[in-house]
Amino acid sequence: MDHPLVPQQNRLDGLTSWHADWTGLKVAVLGLGVTGFSVADTLTELGADVLVLASNAADERAQLIPVIGARLVQASLDEVPAELAEQRPDVIVVSPGFVPTHPILVWAAEQGIAVWGDVELAWRVRDKVGTPADWILVTGTNGKTTTVQLAATMLAAAGLRVAPCGNIGVPVLDAVRDPAGFDVFVVELSSYQLHYLSAQTGPDPVTPFSAVCLNIADDHIDWHGSLEAYVAAKAHVYDRTRVACVYNKADERTMRMVQEAEVTDGARAIGFDLGVPGPSDFGVVDGILCDRAFLEERHSSALELTTVDELHELGLAAPHIVQNVLAAAALARSYGVTPEQVRLALQGFALDAHRIEVVASVGEITWVDDSKATNPHAANASLASYPSVVWVVGGLLKGVQIDEIVRRHADRVRGVVVIGVDRQPILEAFGRHAPQVPLFEVETSDTEQVMSAAVDFAAGIAEPGDVVLLAPAAASMDQFANYAERGHKFQQAVRTYLGGQADERSTDRPTDDR
Repeated sequence: MDHPLVPQQNRLDGLTSWHADWTGLKVAVLGLGVTGFSVADTLTELGADVLVLASNAADERAQLIPVIGARLVQASLDEVPAELAEQRPDVIVVSPGFVPTHPILVWAAEQGIAVWGDVELAWRVRDKVGTPADWILVTGTNGKTTTVQLAATMLAAAGLRVAPCGNIGVPVLDAVRDPAGFDVFVVELSSYQLHYLSAQTGPDPVTPFSAVCLNIADDHIDWHGSLEAYVAAKAHVYDRTRVACVYNKADERTMRMVQEAEVTDGARAIGFDLGVPGPSDFGVVDGILCDRAFLEERHSSALELTTVDELHELGLAAPHIVQNVLAAAALARSYGVTPEQVRLALQGFALDAHRIEVVASVGEITWVDDSKATNPHAANASLASYPSVVWVVGGLLKGVQIDEIVRRHADRVRGVVVIGVDRQPILEAFGRHAPQVPLFEVETSDTEQVMSAAVDFAAGIAEPGDVVLLAPAAASMDQFANYAERGHKFQQAVRTYLGGQADERSTDRPTDDR
């Protein structure tokens, strides 16, 4: 039903519950990836008039759109489709991949049309199945997914009903609508999602229980336009936090984010790093991971969570993974999880595929798949974990610079195999900072041949004691569907070279919500 006498913004301000009247609300959904489909499915269930716009879409989702009661326009979207102008939506819900300067979003601003992200919509309808879950938010340039999974595992060990969701691959809206209901969501947020979340205009904005920004490094500069804009987007993770703002003591920018954040009265700043923790911090003392934040005697004592030796046995002792463990533990402890439950959760935890995953170790040469290292910051952490490396690097650099990581690790790199479309900046960086390091360039763009060639080159360089490390420092979409396919092709090539069979564990997850 139409609401001709109700100003548009007033109506939108009133939509802060699943049980509000969403009937007939005109909504355009921009994008039909995993996120876009969850948005369209939610809104049609609420009774809204939904028009989905996508430049491309998987066949199964496209076929489902009319089934759920929405309409689909597939076009280039380089200009405003006639169907959108005719609909004159009350609000546009945008999938994370769309840049703020996209022609449709510029048009929306000119027309005074509200723009929401999927996370804002999820917060508005979070009461669908009863008492809303608390939200714990996780962002950062690297380590988000691992930290979300760790924190969720720790919360589950305490008997809580927990859903890891968001940028991890399960849309927040799917978690909200799960009839089982949850006590807490651990929500991974990308800088894209935080950009759109920062523009919330309603009377009931997202108010997290606790939040963390793990680290900041150059990434997605092409999307945000500058490092400053990227950092500003990330900082919004702390907005209105109620209990704990967890930050990285080794990253001054995350500390400043917390200092400048507008939080709920009583929220505490909780630091973590690999050093000795001060009061209100998490850290490491003589190989013991400690909590000096959530105990009464924090000025004079600490609680033991686990040890580096135990993490080593679990394959979790790489320095950047230890930091993820500390950050996750801080979030879980803020919610009342005991140190014993943290330790128990870690005993059963395993890293995702393509995250410093050992593929094989033959002839004292270890082959490691860290395809998930999609930017220099992540690759830097991976390289720092090994003393002598044959580095497989390259892909789509997304506008970031690679000089610093080359300079920093030149002494530990025995040789380099360069893949991907952005090879020239990598070759030039080694020419400037490490001209003595042997370079091999994979020129083929055939997805089926890239990794075979890379493995052949790497095998010719590697010596006993070396790690052949796929840590691309770049996105994968130039030659592969996503980082999972890239890692799978590497593993397959390694096993073929060594005479074994390909590992079929890797599964691709859609990563493009446009």
